[in-house]
Amino acid sequence: MRPRTHRPNWRRKEALKGLFFIAPAMILVLVFFVFPVLFTAWMSLHKWPLLGEPTWIGLRNYTRMFFDQRFYDALGFTAYYTGIVTVVIFAFAFPMAMLVEQKRRAVPVYRTFFFLPVVVGLASASLLWTWLANIDSGFFSPLMEWLGLTNGRINLLASFDLAFWTIIAMVVWKIAGFTMIILLTGLQSIPAELVEASRIDGAKRLQRFRYLTLPLMRKPLALALVLSVTGSILAFDQFYIITSGGPQNRMITIVYYIVNQSFVSFNLGYGAALSIAVLAILLVLSVAQLWLLRDKGEQA
Repeated sequence: MRPRTHRPNWRRKEALKGLFFIAPAMILVLVFFVFPVLFTAWMSLHKWPLLGEPTWIGLRNYTRMFFDQRFYDALGFTAYYTGIVTVVIFAFAFPMAMLVEQKRRAVPVYRTFFFLPVVVGLASASLLWTWLANIDSGFFSPLMEWLGLTNGRINLLASFDLAFWTIIAMVVWKIAGFTMIILLTGLQSIPAELVEASRIDGAKRLQRFRYLTLPLMRKPLALALVLSVTGSILAFDQFYIITSGGPQNRMITIVYYIVNQSFVSFNLGYGAALSIAVLAILLVLSVAQLWLLRDKGEQA
């Protein structure tokens, strides 16, 4: 007769230990993400006034979105902003990462200098750049006049193009250092033996970058891209603080529009429906980016 084994009990105890250790994180996720999302979805099915009893209206808030031109305008501007700012951030962050990855004497200074703006809050950075762009008391307009780039002082926040690129510059100054750190970890994970072997084989710098660096940095690139796109779609502070959605309400992002509908027009139910729609868009985009940048050896 075989002796009894206590292996199932041991596995059960190990599973309970694992659940015990992850319980705090699970509670935080449930309280601050799952329950709010479920409650927002419930709100989206109601006409939910700021004061008074909510009224069940089913999917009317969602059908309303299909006929809301301002929703499409906000979505279009958000997509335009996301596409441009993501490209510009990577155009600065990748060379910065390659610069500070090299072993030189001043590299620690460069790393600190590039990363310092990241520790500044986005709202604080927006207030700082609002002052810098001020035509009277700011710094940029007098500097451009002194350098001979403009005939007299100009208001950088008066027109759409100038205000838009001022905000782009602020976001790149604020975020590029964080993206640089993510890309730097990818560069440092590339085995030095592979780089040296490619040099011995006669591969030039551009060839090494195209056929060695980029393929081995798919995961860091995917992470940086998802974070950049997600953060850009959720942009609010910089447009609210620097331009208040102007000039001519042409800088209303989708989150800005949700805030206006929820807390200015007090259409909390419609604002909840818009939030669920944005969540669905973010989910689809994140999955698509991760799939496109997956390793070739991974299953689709």
